[in-house]
Amino acid sequence: MGSLVEAGKPGITRMVTITALVGFVLSALGHEAAWSELAILAAGCAIGTALSSMGANTLNEWMERDRDALMQRTAHRPLPQQRISPGFALVAGLIESALGLAVLGLMTNIWAALVSLACLVTYVAIYTPMKLRSPVSVLFGAIPGALPPLIGWAAAGGHSQGGPSLMQAGGWALFTLMFVWQIPHFMAIAWMYRADYSLGGFRILAAEDPTGVRTARNMIGWAVLLIPATLLPIWAMPERVGLVYGAFALVSGLAFLWLTIGFGRTRTRESARRVFFASIAHLPLLLMILVGEALVHRVM
Repeated sequence: MGSLVEAGKPGITRMVTITALVGFVLSALGHEAAWSELAILAAGCAIGTALSSMGANTLNEWMERDRDALMQRTAHRPLPQQRISPGFALVAGLIESALGLAVLGLMTNIWAALVSLACLVTYVAIYTPMKLRSPVSVLFGAIPGALPPLIGWAAAGGHSQGGPSLMQAGGWALFTLMFVWQIPHFMAIAWMYRADYSLGGFRILAAEDPTGVRTARNMIGWAVLLIPATLLPIWAMPERVGLVYGAFALVSGLAFLWLTIGFGRTRTRESARRVFFASIAHLPLLLMILVGEALVHRVM
């Protein structure tokens, strides 16, 4: 059982579920609903998203099991170590994915289930095989990572103003923030483990960029774009977020940009490591302040 949970990448599943709940809370603050109804919707959102994420991650590991065995950073995973069989992983991944979609559809609404399905398809059927063909795959890989807040947004909103809540700007502002954040985050990881990615046969920019100049240029460019992307929620949800979040987003975005510029100067593993750790601190703090200010505005 432990190996099956491990195949579902619990760290990634945790982050996916949390970002879905961020979207849920910010969407729910724009609607009037009883606490009991919101509690059921939130439970459905969390359980359904977690199951879908576990299923997608397990299917990804099933597809990449042979390549994972070639790379030091992934050789410890359950399938390369034969702690679970490929057939078992395939069936488990399909069941988890189906259960997740069913929970979302039954406990929240069809829109949340459809977004989760889009997340599953882009991750498993598009991004996973595309990594073997082109470095552009990183852009497709950022889509399933950016969709979870939209799952939560749809789960809490259902229909609003005559149409699905997915038509509202707030959910897409969160999607944009998550999409742009992932690019420099992944590029830092890719530079740190570029030799491993080459052994696995993955076509990523860092593995095809010996000097690191193109990697640095892209990382810095996306870090620049991240600043307006993090400020988008202020425009999309002015009644929920404002000065406090905006000030933090601007200052932290500039600090993160400075670290990517530092990587551009040295292009060392250590400088990439600093960008990586800054990215995993940057996003949770942003989301905490975003939700916190929105809750304060609602109370006031």
